Amino acid sequence: MPPPSRSSPSDELFAALANPTRRAVLDLLLAGPQPAGAIADRFAMARPSVSEHLRVLREAGLVTEWRDGRHRRYAIRAEPLRDVQRWLSPYERFWRTTLTDLRQFLDTTDPPTTHREDP
Repeated sequence: MPPPSRSSPSDELFAALANPTRRAVLDLLLAGPQPAGAIADRFAMARPSVSEHLRVLREAGLVTEWRDGRHRRYAIRAEPLRDVQRWLSPYERFWRTTLTDLRQFLDTTDPPTTHREDP
């Protein structure tokens, strides 16, 4: 089945999170709101590149932006991450069940016997 021609908010959210630089920006913002310049200083890339990452995060709803004097400040918005958590929840339950089943199997299986050879 071909992908839909329009991207949904979920698609934009996952696309934003797929990039390691954008995830690193979100990690920085966990400490609290920061000016764009302070964020850019943490990365070895041109400021316009960091601005592009911030724009993608803003458009995905993961950060808010506002003016503070001459500076643009950014803060994390965690609400969209709830959508990610809800989407991941069935997979988490799947793995938890699978690992529990594996543990039960291993607990009921006799351990292999090892034969030691005397020197």
